[in-house]
Amino acid sequence: MTESTPREFLYKDGSVQGRGHMRDDEMDGYWEWFRRDGSRLRSGTFDRGRQIGTWTTYDRSGAPHKVTHFGA
Repeated sequence: MTESTPREFLYKDGSVQGRGHMRDDEMDGYWEWFRRDGSRLRSGTFDRGRQIGTWTTYDRSGAPHKVTHFGA
């Protein structure tokens, strides 16, 4: 089994667009995405590239706006 490694995706201006872990070139584990202003946009978990569990979308103030559930 390959170990997961931390990964960040950046906007062109260098601010963080997303961060989490990759395993074998697939998103794996907990990930977060951010708006250009730095506020959190969405968070959830991947299992080797497949969304699983509870995913939350946040409004600009950081409050949960929408919750989506994916099968394990």
